Amino acid sequence: MSEKEETELKGNIMGYEPIGKLIMKISLPIMISMLVQALYNIVDSIFVSWLSEEALTAVTLAYPLQNLMIAFSVGTAVGVNSLLSRRLGEGKEDEADKAGKNGVFLAFMTWLGFALFAFLFAKPFLALFTEDPELLSMSVVYARICLIASGGIFIEVTCERIMQATGDSFHPMITQTVGAIANIILDPIFIFTFRMGVAGAAIATVIGQILAALLAVYYIKKGKHIDLKMKGFRPEGYVIKEIYAVGVPTIITNSISTIMVSALNGILIALSTTAISVFGIYFKLQSFVFMPIFGLSAGMIPIIGFNYGAKNRHRITETVRKGAIISFSIMFCGFLIFQFLPQVLLGMFNSSKEMNAIGIPALRIISYCFLPASISIALGAAFQGTGIGVYTMITSILRQLGILVPAAFVMSKIWGINGAWGSFVVADIVGIALSFVFYLRVYERNIKPLEAK
Repeated sequence: MSEKEETELKGNIMGYEPIGKLIMKISLPIMISMLVQALYNIVDSIFVSWLSEEALTAVTLAYPLQNLMIAFSVGTAVGVNSLLSRRLGEGKEDEADKAGKNGVFLAFMTWLGFALFAFLFAKPFLALFTEDPELLSMSVVYARICLIASGGIFIEVTCERIMQATGDSFHPMITQTVGAIANIILDPIFIFTFRMGVAGAAIATVIGQILAALLAVYYIKKGKHIDLKMKGFRPEGYVIKEIYAVGVPTIITNSISTIMVSALNGILIALSTTAISVFGIYFKLQSFVFMPIFGLSAGMIPIIGFNYGAKNRHRITETVRKGAIISFSIMFCGFLIFQFLPQVLLGMFNSSKEMNAIGIPALRIISYCFLPASISIALGAAFQGTGIGVYTMITSILRQLGILVPAAFVMSKIWGINGAWGSFVVADIVGIALSFVFYLRVYERNIKPLEAK
């Protein structure tokens, strides 16, 4: 079988295999790898919390910059994924190759931009949130290591999304798992054995990312995905424009959380420094619930994109419907865990009585947002798969900046710290309403006119 025939066969699976089975075949390996990713994020914070609560607070303050980096890497890769899968659905293999090559180029250039940003602006940014010299020093060290040595995460994510767009979600699962396991093993070695503290946690993180990137490149070269030979490559403006048509809204969507976290840090630190640590713990814990949903969404995007290119309306709507059901089921399980086991979750982070007093109601209150968020994420996959990622961006901006931050400020003044936690629920109720409005618009204008098969 030729490389072209094998690529076409992989693409055709998205066009005829039963949707429920196809979603699980593509999404399950991604979901498992993201669960492992979430696990090492939690383990990373657990090890840091054993140093001190101040160390955990320092890493939490640096999180927005780390999240911004991830937003750019994932956003660009989603743009590549969406364009590549649509071109495969249209039978345009040469254009799919161009999407992959330009995606690798954009990943490399974005890494250089973040390395420069970290070197010049990490300290001034973090100084906005604390005047404590020790806390600031730990935050800056952690952020600079994670950003300057971030080449691994950019290459890893891009290569993984390229493989996923061709129907291969098994090898991305392996690359992420290898990176996560390496991080988990190296964390205690660098933090405690080498006595490097938060710097050791950052070093363990980037080493894991680099190992995953090297493995992803190996699978790309070894496999029959698409042609990524970069010899003689020249950036192509029209391809980059199409990548960023979906990529930029996704980047902005994910970057909004950086602004949101920074703003909430400012609101919470006025109430309690322990609240900052609780907020950081929540973000690590909720990733264990949200990461599988993002993995599910990542699996839905190429299915929707392929069938959108193939003009198969029925398979698009069935993917959205079944994806939403699976997403809600997973989130409901996460909701129950946060409701009934909050003290157990906090206990993993060496929580004090003060942290439990703030953290137990925090986890219970915020977890109500899981239920509406599950549907919003599934609908967002429909926007990205059809190449209209701007709706995801608008929803995220309104939810996190237009509703969440102002609501947290006002509600914290009225009901104290629990009011700040309640703002998450208010924001996600607005988010799901807006997602439904946009989905109906996309359905009527873009999906309904397609030939039903």
